[in-house]
Amino acid sequence: MKNFIWFVVGVGVGLVISREASKTRQGKQFFSDLDTKAREFGEAISEGYRKREAELRDAIGDVGAGATDVAADAGNAIGNLAKP
Repeated sequence: MKNFIWFVVGVGVGLVISREASKTRQGKQFFSDLDTKAREFGEAISEGYRKREAELRDAIGDVGAGATDVAADAGNAIGNLAKP
């Protein structure tokens, strides 16, 4: 519990300091740059996720098509065995 209180105090102090710093010209520039970099990072993560998801969907589609072919072949083989 003691550690949690120190954590909350630290977060509060950090927020107060960042609020005061953002009132200066240099602080505004710093937080603007930080915001830009964070957005670029988020966009890069999203783009990588979408690319990887597309790769996996293509791979699953290929496997799914192969599984359909195998199932059809198995059905045909069973049908041929049933013929007299």
